[in-house]
Amino acid sequence: MDQDRPIGIFDSGMGGISVLSEAVRLLPNERFIYFGDNLNAPYGVLPEERIRELALHVTGRLVAQGIKALVVACNTATSAAAQVIRQRLEIPVVAMEPALKPASQMRHQGKILVLATPMTLKLDKFAHLMELYGQEAIKVPCKGLMEFAEQGELEGGRIDSFLERLFEPYRGLDVDVAVLGCTHYVFLKKAISKALPGVQLIDGNLGTVRRLRQLLDEKGMLREHGPGEVCFQTSGDPETVIPRMKALYQLANRSELD
Repeated sequence: MDQDRPIGIFDSGMGGISVLSEAVRLLPNERFIYFGDNLNAPYGVLPEERIRELALHVTGRLVAQGIKALVVACNTATSAAAQVIRQRLEIPVVAMEPALKPASQMRHQGKILVLATPMTLKLDKFAHLMELYGQEAIKVPCKGLMEFAEQGELEGGRIDSFLERLFEPYRGLDVDVAVLGCTHYVFLKKAISKALPGVQLIDGNLGTVRRLRQLLDEKGMLREHGPGEVCFQTSGDPETVIPRMKALYQLANRSELD
């Protein structure tokens, strides 16, 4: 039955586990396959065509396992490949995008910092978002930031120093909101909050999962009975990567990211 087929979620690496955790919370009866393309991470510094090629390859691997829906839990992959993926698949496809719209609604008189990979900020999809909701928004390319989450280094002196340098150009600005425009950054909330005291942080995880639930409900594809389950897969070394995935998943489930 369609209801019993798994939901595929993929990211360039570990970041999409923050989306997976939200999905399990809202859809506890579902079966999930999480795929991290760790061998090719990070996507955010690669050419657009290469990102699209990698995303389509991962999509193919998940479709071959009989998934009933796909979540592109990577803002960069969304920008580069979501449109093509939707054209090729008949199943529901839900994709991430930086939460600029809700951030614009949270803003008072100050600025919005949009933290994302360099490629996410360069592509047309984000340019369209900026046209619609980017008043007083500033793009902050965060090359090198996702690697901290990828390695499980979520707090400490090294990341504090990195963020201090990253945000130095924006000191003195009145900033209301910072958009976490990469799923990896959700795991770095504590460090980012420390570096941006008094600034509200927002990500797109909950909105993405709500959209997934809505589409499955509309198509009568929600799994009504549990238990649910999660399967982790990677293009990297499973003996090294899978334990790190499970550790981050447990961290997300303990609500220690806020």
